[in-house]
Amino acid sequence: MVTTNRLLKSFVTHALIILFGIVMIYPIVWLFFAAFKPSSEVLTSPMLLPTRFMPSNFVNGWKLVRPLQFGHFLMNSFILVSFCVVGSILISLFTGYGFARFGFSGKNVLFTVLFLTIMMPATTTMISKYVIFTKLGWLNTYLPFAVPAFLGVGVGGGFFIFLVCQFIKGIPRELDEAAKIDGCSSLGILLHLILPLSKSALFSVAIFAFLWNWDDFQNQLLYLSNIKTYTVPLALRSTIDVGGADNWGAIMAMSFVSMLPAIILFFSLQQYFVEGIASTGIKG
Repeated sequence: MVTTNRLLKSFVTHALIILFGIVMIYPIVWLFFAAFKPSSEVLTSPMLLPTRFMPSNFVNGWKLVRPLQFGHFLMNSFILVSFCVVGSILISLFTGYGFARFGFSGKNVLFTVLFLTIMMPATTTMISKYVIFTKLGWLNTYLPFAVPAFLGVGVGGGFFIFLVCQFIKGIPRELDEAAKIDGCSSLGILLHLILPLSKSALFSVAIFAFLWNWDDFQNQLLYLSNIKTYTVPLALRSTIDVGGADNWGAIMAMSFVSMLPAIILFFSLQQYFVEGIASTGIKG
């Protein structure tokens, strides 16, 4: 009887998880098939599958934003996001290590400020940042994204520092003491001990930083107005502005292409992502 109840409970649990997974993945499935539909069917047909497959949507979408091709905008996004990811990893590692391992005057105050930056809506600082970047002459460059990322005040900066700090706190201090006895400096401990052990947390930071900056339409719209500096979100938005509403098939095709880097990155690093989040939650 106990075995039957256990099997029934397991069946119901797995059925609910599968159902929830289908609901979550359905928009991606719909977008995939919409990318092959004729433009007239994308918003009118109730059917998931297209009546006529149109692989040419990908060719047309690649050249939709003239005079540039979609590959140009993909490269711009990769350049912008690469700076943000590297900056987020470096600042979260060094600052998280400082909060986790060192005692200094005003530490609690600074950690409280860090929490406030996490809770503060980004829109509250939007105008002030725009004025600063305008006076610095950084508009239509990627400096408004890269520099804040290296300073820990970019997209998700405070959260990344907190995430890595909590992970490092879970690493036994006895390892630090043993390294000091062997003559290792604080920087050496960070680079040769903490860094390898924090790999999963840093991979989590990399995934979050990539996803959030890749999809950061609001800030990119605010600071980038030259089409040569456009990223993928801005390029997709401009296709509608220039009459691309008549080319919904091509727009859906490029929308699906824009999702592929994020999907590939997540599933490639999924193991480290889950491990990093789980370890951070357990080792408070």
